[in-house]
Amino acid sequence: QVQLVESGGGLVQAGGSLRLSCAASGLTFSWYAIGWFRQTPGKEREFVATISRGGSNTYYADSVKGRFTISRDNAKNTVYLQMNSLKPEDTAWYYCAAKFTVGDSYYYRAIQYPDWGQGTQVTVSS
Repeated sequence: QVQLVESGGGLVQAGGSLRLSCAASGLTFSWYAIGWFRQTPGKEREFVATISRGGSNTYYADSVKGRFTISRDNAKNTVYLQMNSLKPEDTAWYYCAAKFTVGDSYYYRAIQYPDWGQGTQVTVSS
C-alpha cells in the first residue's frame, strides 16, 4: 500500500524559507512521478510543482516559479520542495501525490494522481 508522509511545514515570516519533504513507502519510488499541490479552505486543490520519476523533468506553477524548487532522492524515497521568498499567499495545506509512470513524464492535474499524503500546513505571516 502506497503511503506518503509530508513534513516540514510550519509558521514563517514573509520572505523566509521552508523545505517540505514527502517520504514514500509501499512503492518502487523510482517508478513514480511526484507532484506537490496546495489547498486553502473553500478553494480547489492547486498545482504547485511536479517532478518526473528520474528527476530530470520538472514543472512549476507560474505563481511559484523562481521561488520554489522540487527535487528528489530516489535512494531515500523522498521528494523535497524548497520554498524561498515565501509570501502570505503561499499559506495553505501542502500535499504530495504519486503517480506510477512508464516514461520520464510529469503531471500537473490533481485528478491524475491516485495516491496522496495527509498534508502539512504552511503559514506565512506578513
